[in-house]
Amino acid sequence: MTTTSTPFARLRQDDCRVEDLRELLEQQTDPVLAHADHLEQQVPTYTAAHLREVIATEAGAAEVEAELAEVLSTGAGIFVMTGAFEHAIVDRVSDALEQIIAVEKAAGGEVGDHFAKGGVNDRIWNALEKLAVDHPGEFVDYYANDLLALAARAWLGPGYQVTSQVNVVNPGGVGQTVHRDYHLGFTSPEVTERYPRHVHDLSPVLTLQGAVAHCDMPVETGPTLYLPHSQKYSHGYLAYWLDEFQEYFADHHVQLPLAKGDAVFFNPALFHAAGSNATKDVRRMANLLQVSSPFGRAMEATDRHRIVLATYPTLLSRKAAGVDVEHAVAASAEGYAFPTNLDLDQPVDGMSPPTQADIVRQALAEEAPPEDLAERLAGYAAARRTS
Repeated sequence: MTTTSTPFARLRQDDCRVEDLRELLEQQTDPVLAHADHLEQQVPTYTAAHLREVIATEAGAAEVEAELAEVLSTGAGIFVMTGAFEHAIVDRVSDALEQIIAVEKAAGGEVGDHFAKGGVNDRIWNALEKLAVDHPGEFVDYYANDLLALAARAWLGPGYQVTSQVNVVNPGGVGQTVHRDYHLGFTSPEVTERYPRHVHDLSPVLTLQGAVAHCDMPVETGPTLYLPHSQKYSHGYLAYWLDEFQEYFADHHVQLPLAKGDAVFFNPALFHAAGSNATKDVRRMANLLQVSSPFGRAMEATDRHRIVLATYPTLLSRKAAGVDVEHAVAASAEGYAFPTNLDLDQPVDGMSPPTQADIVRQALAEEAPPEDLAERLAGYAAARRTS
């Protein structure tokens, strides 16, 4: 029987070609932008004062949101808002974040990172919750920002959820390799290939990436590198791992200097990488924002921990009898690593921590008794709590 390719055939890493990306980028034209102040290296830049004037009316806000969504989808995939946050508020929050960093350093322990060696830079996981609990006044004044809300609504609509990770790249800190972001950006090529083609299109509309500059970031401090329009490359989640695509990014990226209080937002599928801090005295601090769609959740609350403990003895006995129980594990245990507490549940190989389903599979492979699995799952649950 002959198999034929269909529009829903899975994407394969073997089909990634730099020529296809190059042709796509060379053919790009930017949409007509009524409210952008100017283009800088293909990236639309908006001034806070103008945006606030326009969004003062409901009709104006809707018009700007549509324009920003177009930029993120069919335009450059990224935009900058200059002067989005007042310096006084940024400075107060920076001081609060430095206090959190100092407390966490004093507590000791290894600090993991997705792309840098742990301990080289200073990172605060779950900075949103930590700032809110320890410094509620600074939290409210900071996250009351209307332009952050504008960007989030433009891409995700109402009901979005904000998370935050603070990254301080110290002098001499080395930059990242090119990548895409959460969700599919955090899965290995082998796992990514197993997702249907349409999920590659869906993943970028589930989150919005952003960053607020907490200090002036001239190019020598290593602000993020971007490849405008690359979010439209269909095979991008598989391609960025390949050497030839990393080389193309290194030769063709743009790098935007930012001033304190500026904010940048981008499609998570945009090829990007944090730059190297070549200075000797600047600690480059940015508040990295990841805003999530309200729709990425199941309708019913389900206690999967309870389900796994109840079914594990049967899984063991069926497996011993020769039954393939993999699908039953997939139906019962949590098969996705996130959300989690990345202070405790550290990424494996720079990407994702093990899932609840991984723990069950490992226990089955070892024929571990139920009480052993219960202990492992208790550790798994404890590592995901934030307090």
